[in-house]
Amino acid sequence: MSETPATAMLHAHAITFAEHAYTYVAHGGARQGASELGVDPYTVVKTLIMQDQDAVPLVVLMHGNRKVSTKNLARQIGAKSVEPCEPDVASRHSGYQVGGTSPFGTRRSMPVYVETSVLELPQIWINGGRRGYLVGIAPQVCVQLLGAKPVHCAIDL
Repeated sequence: MSETPATAMLHAHAITFAEHAYTYVAHGGARQGASELGVDPYTVVKTLIMQDQDAVPLVVLMHGNRKVSTKNLARQIGAKSVEPCEPDVASRHSGYQVGGTSPFGTRRSMPVYVETSVLELPQIWINGGRRGYLVGIAPQVCVQLLGAKPVHCAIDL
């Protein structure tokens, strides 16, 4: 696989990771990657670029088969409101195409929040910086490299 800003960051910090390419399907999301990899979508973590009421961007790491309660998230981070960024805005902040967004190696430094239960998994699969490309890592890497703060904001799809 060719290097991405995400994998360059992981390599620079001597993080061991597994690589898995899969067939990207528009709007297939984490479920598509999980299906091809043969893993539970709960272990495939999606990277969501969101913003607060002042349009300040932030990253949320969430299980592939859950969605973010923006109300709960806003309350926990001290914001009045939180909403997903429009795709073009998300791409400008992250430097990645929507569907290929990794929390590692983003163009802009943003606060990162991770659903607490993600950190309880032995391994997660997360986007490696391009569509159709997942990397397998220990979830604690998100805390170590990104300073990800745990939050409780998952709700069933």
